[in-house]
Amino acid sequence: MSKPAAKASIQVIERMMDLVEALVRSPEPLNLKKLTEETGLHTSTAHRILSVMVDHRIVDRLEPGRYRLGIRLLELGHLVRSRIDLRTEALPVMQALHDDLHETVNLSVRQGDEMVYIERLVSDRQAMRVAHLIGARAPLHVTAVGKIFLLEDGPELCRQYALRTQLPGLTRNTIRDLGTLEKELDRIRRSGYAFDNEEAEPGVSCLGAGIRDDEGHLVAGLSLSAPANRLNKNWGVTLKEAADSISRAIGWVPGRVPA
Repeated sequence: MSKPAAKASIQVIERMMDLVEALVRSPEPLNLKKLTEETGLHTSTAHRILSVMVDHRIVDRLEPGRYRLGIRLLELGHLVRSRIDLRTEALPVMQALHDDLHETVNLSVRQGDEMVYIERLVSDRQAMRVAHLIGARAPLHVTAVGKIFLLEDGPELCRQYALRTQLPGLTRNTIRDLGTLEKELDRIRRSGYAFDNEEAEPGVSCLGAGIRDDEGHLVAGLSLSAPANRLNKNWGVTLKEAADSISRAIGWVPGRVPA
């Protein structure tokens, strides 16, 4: 393909995306006049591109001459979502965090009343190491990420969890009563990340942040574990930024409220 032809093809794609974005911004179908106003395209150009998009079901043409996003986009959206692998999207971010802080980085998901570790990058320091085995489990209330899930559940479901499990203690620092747990969850709400103060394992502390999917649902957690005397709580902001990066990679849009 010659350079002028290639440039023209790119220009068509850009114009097509301008039309798509205009339709995305509007909650109602738009007519051709409104679309040309929104995009700055000439009427004949917009009409020609829209016709091709209608043929491919990217756009639906309604009567009388109005357009809306087409069902093909919905089909493609479901296909993309089904092919997104949380581990694949998370690992580069986890590696960057590990390279920066040189501490153990964990990826975990919720199963019932427990968190399950599904990926980890272990600390490369020679001193005391933190070893969370992939597949290992821990109760929600003793882990930083588990607390984020309890916060997401809301007060009533959190109370039910406390009654159901009786908040078993794994160390002398484990939270054992609902009132203390609720105060801890309130601190997490304000900061955006959670802290485990040697509550799951003596001598080991952890910071955790949530990962959300394209619908805004909390689906996993990213955590940073280190010997208690080495963990810096200020890392919480960096951790949350990393977790948000993974969320965006799997489709999360900041501010989106779960359905």
